[in-house]
Amino acid sequence: METEPANTQSPRHRLGSVVFGLVVGLAVAAWSYQWVTDPQKRAERELQENVVLQSRAHVASLLAIDGLEFVDPLAPDRSVGKVYIYPAAGGWEVSGYYRRDDSDAWHAYLISLDDAGSVTRLRVRDQAVAMRAAADARLEVVTD
Repeated sequence: METEPANTQSPRHRLGSVVFGLVVGLAVAAWSYQWVTDPQKRAERELQENVVLQSRAHVASLLAIDGLEFVDPLAPDRSVGKVYIYPAAGGWEVSGYYRRDDSDAWHAYLISLDDAGSVTRLRVRDQAVAMRAAADARLEVVTD
């Protein structure tokens, strides 16, 4: 007949384990709180959001199309494609997709902005704006 092994932990060992678990849990909670509420990260996020909103306005303005629907870092949709915002030399670059309406295909774009928020280049995959690209040196239409 087998017997269950007796609990070999002393009360002192169990108390030490509980205290250790509480200390580690509180340390992780404090670190998480500091990381989430870091004002520097919040300021960087607000700056990135402003850059993306500027890029949306610039894309619509340069293409002279009202009512565009965007997939970008503020409104990502993995089924459409990956989108990015990243700092570049002297400004920002934002990639995304746009379409005119539900019947239109998604068109990829990459926009480069300088530190002042002005467009330095907009690359799109949309043959419908080729005439517009001929009139504006900042606009480039790429083909597959």
